[in-house]
Amino acid sequence: MPVLSEDSGLHETLALLTSQLRPDSNHKEEMVFLKDIFSERSLSYLMKIHEKLCHYERQSPVPVLHSASALAEDVIEELQTAPMNNDEKELLQLLSTPHLRAMLVVHDTVAQKNFDPVLPPLPDNFDEDFDEESVKIVRLVKNKEPLGATIRRDEHTGAVIVARIMRGGAADRSGLVHVGDELREVNGVVVLHKRPEEISQILAQSQGSIMLKIIPAIKEEDRLKESKVFMRALFSYNPKEDKAIPCQEAGLPFQRRHILEVVSQDDPTWWQAKRVGDTNLRAGLIPSKQFQERRLMYRRTIGMLHNTRSLTKPLYDQSSEKEDCDCEGYFNGQYIAGLRRSFRLSRKEKQSSQPETRQAEPTQTSELLTYEEVTKYQQQPGDRKRLVVLIGSLGSRLNELKQKVVSENPQEYGVAVPHTTRSKKSHEKEGVEYNFVSKQSFESDVQHNKFVEHGEYKENLYGTSLEAIQSVMSKNKACLVDVVPEAVVHLRTPEFKPYVVFVKPLILEKKKTVPTSLAPDDIAAPLDEEQLEMANSAAFIEEQYGHFIDTVLVKEDLHSACSQLKTILEKLNTDSFWVPVSWVRL
Repeated sequence: MPVLSEDSGLHETLALLTSQLRPDSNHKEEMVFLKDIFSERSLSYLMKIHEKLCHYERQSPVPVLHSASALAEDVIEELQTAPMNNDEKELLQLLSTPHLRAMLVVHDTVAQKNFDPVLPPLPDNFDEDFDEESVKIVRLVKNKEPLGATIRRDEHTGAVIVARIMRGGAADRSGLVHVGDELREVNGVVVLHKRPEEISQILAQSQGSIMLKIIPAIKEEDRLKESKVFMRALFSYNPKEDKAIPCQEAGLPFQRRHILEVVSQDDPTWWQAKRVGDTNLRAGLIPSKQFQERRLMYRRTIGMLHNTRSLTKPLYDQSSEKEDCDCEGYFNGQYIAGLRRSFRLSRKEKQSSQPETRQAEPTQTSELLTYEEVTKYQQQPGDRKRLVVLIGSLGSRLNELKQKVVSENPQEYGVAVPHTTRSKKSHEKEGVEYNFVSKQSFESDVQHNKFVEHGEYKENLYGTSLEAIQSVMSKNKACLVDVVPEAVVHLRTPEFKPYVVFVKPLILEKKKTVPTSLAPDDIAAPLDEEQLEMANSAAFIEEQYGHFIDTVLVKEDLHSACSQLKTILEKLNTDSFWVPVSWVRL
């Protein structure tokens, strides 16, 4: 092996070492691994940077002066006091540019090694009433952001107590203020006899450096740990309408289907969370899963009882003990398309025949919609494609939409062929339009829960089976199936990983023109009966089954809807999506 000189650089040494690696029968894998690591171009670049820095450090560089910005100001003042030639004018213009001034300030900061914010000196004396060992002086630096802490008054001692530390706020980042600490002074102002809202106002109006005099809690709590728990909200929440929340300004509003990152579950009643995608780093309060479930159960019980006056309102529906903070402005018809068209009813047929139908069993009424833990999932090459479930309101014509998508790319997409007990027509083929089975066989499959949904129309049975879906997916095709929304719950399994698309028709308000003497512009005419029925159907699905929906497709016409659906299907192969953790963590 060649001998390295003292002047050899680290990256040269690394290159030489790489060239000397030879495969060995006993350690072949390890040698290949080392060679791959040492051959990385990025590692070589890092070594060269390391050498440059070491070489520069050995020269012991020192700044020529520590006040370049002040010198520039002096030169500017000197130039402005006398007539200037062209060179002097150019120098004045150069020294006056904001970019050069900023660069000189940075130079002085580095030269002086003064990287910490300038804080006022400690007070010379503490109040004699305080035990020197029990008092802690905390200095925080904040701009226009809230401090990120709530306070309350202890009803027994009258002390002002730190009730909560909001994740991501100035107090949390400092690590110096803890839940349970007693607050005595804010910027030299004694707060012992002030109301919590007055103290919050002082904190809100304070900018830059804030000095807090506190008595630490007997047992300081540990810093909150990162939980990395993500939840899909199954309900919408507005903290301003919640009487139980301890601090409305610190609450986090969210809509159903929002993804929330829960950063603290230390409080079993009020979690701290952030909306995924928000730029605001501070967390807000949301009701915990257990607390929200208790509230929903209580409200459901209230609805079941005829005489509610005898009930005492529980704590979780009453105004709680309030906390104050400086967080003001803290966060700026039931018939549904599902089965094949041949056994769906038109409105005229429904009015005349009113057949007995039984589709998918309804969702369990005991389900409490709060949160669902989710994680990111991206389909990998070789993975079975996700099931695409279409649900739609009246007028969505799902079968027409899915058949058009499949017909344009039958190698990539397929549909689940439904079962029926009716006789096969002359133009129909077994396993294409339908799987034709006997009534006895159909009813046996129903008993064994082999159908996602099923129904009866004109004394014939129809249904979509799990086997039909699995048959398409086994061919490595994306299976498109349209079902009634109630059936979605039976498909939400790790096997299918369904992506639910809600299709609803675009309903345009018709315009009618009125005489110019009454109104100069067109005004919206009321929806006709058919449009109103479609709008009500869409609203009903959103209200009852919105927590199942992954995306909404507004159908203006068949061509545009087909294009939208194909875009969604393509993204399922390339993008990552939030799915329940139970689908990927087995």
